[in-house]
Amino acid sequence: MTTSNSVKLTSLTTKGGCGCKIGPADLSQVLQSLPQAPFDPNLLVGLDTSDDAGVYKLTDDLAIVQTLDFFTPIVDDPYDFGQIAATNAISDVYAMGGKPITALNIVAFPIAKLDKSILADILRGAGDKLKEAGVTLVGGHSIDDQEPKFGLSVTGTVHPDKVRTNAGAKPNDKLVLTKPIGVGIYTTSLKNGALTTDEIEQVTSIMTTLNKTASEVMSDFDVHAATDVTGFGLLGHATEMAKASNAGIRIFAEQVPILPRTKELAEAGRIPGGTKSNYAHVADAVTYADHLDQLDRYILCDAVTSGGLLISVSSDHATELVDTMKANGVNAAIIGEVTGEHKGKINVV
Repeated sequence: MTTSNSVKLTSLTTKGGCGCKIGPADLSQVLQSLPQAPFDPNLLVGLDTSDDAGVYKLTDDLAIVQTLDFFTPIVDDPYDFGQIAATNAISDVYAMGGKPITALNIVAFPIAKLDKSILADILRGAGDKLKEAGVTLVGGHSIDDQEPKFGLSVTGTVHPDKVRTNAGAKPNDKLVLTKPIGVGIYTTSLKNGALTTDEIEQVTSIMTTLNKTASEVMSDFDVHAATDVTGFGLLGHATEMAKASNAGIRIFAEQVPILPRTKELAEAGRIPGGTKSNYAHVADAVTYADHLDQLDRYILCDAVTSGGLLISVSSDHATELVDTMKANGVNAAIIGEVTGEHKGKINVV
């Protein structure tokens, strides 16, 4: 039996983190076959705009936010894996402008193959992150599975008039991103033994940083739309925002924060399959400036795990929003703008 001291969790799966999501093209085809749900006036956010979570109105002053996220190991350390999975799952509530309040664990674990202490460490990591977020664990469900998977179903609350969706971006808005991209390329490199200890700590720190502060700061500004950047990559989630908002988006490539060695690692061939799927999926919606080579384009589509918030904010408040976030420890950056042209499309310059 493999113990927590000898296990390399990432060796137990072919894909890790949000990179193991079903690709956006395949998922879109599957979801089209779902039966049409009866109209419910209290359903504020459902399946229509590929948003981060569902929102259901309970009273004039209260709505619940519901989301679920789980995946295979993204790092080798079980405790860190638990923290990352919890951070990622909670993020969807923050992206909707909500406050997470309860969570349920979702566990798939090869109990006969791996020592029980590994699962205990995963749960302990998630528990510590839930505590940091002020979220109460109320239960969960587990199955015996040959490939370990872990995540959470999270419930939050929000005022019905303060829900942030990916569908409200307006022309002349600025786009703000609160975490760097390149995480998928880094974690693929981790699995292949190509990262230093410091680099592993750097990417783990990014993935275990809650979007709590970013969401709280966002709530004080004239924000028109928001989403979190995860498995479908920056351009995938930006495309969803553009389509849902019936607007165009221009991304300034040089202003997008990217982990330091991302290009070098991509040149060495450490590009996740999910990143390539994202690139193919957005091909018809995205145009790129000629100076951006193929690797640059893959990086902008990189399959992120537990990424930052992508926020569409009034141009009058964008600089103040970024400055306030930086003053509160969030390294945010203005990376683009919303236009009234080429609706549903992305232009990367």
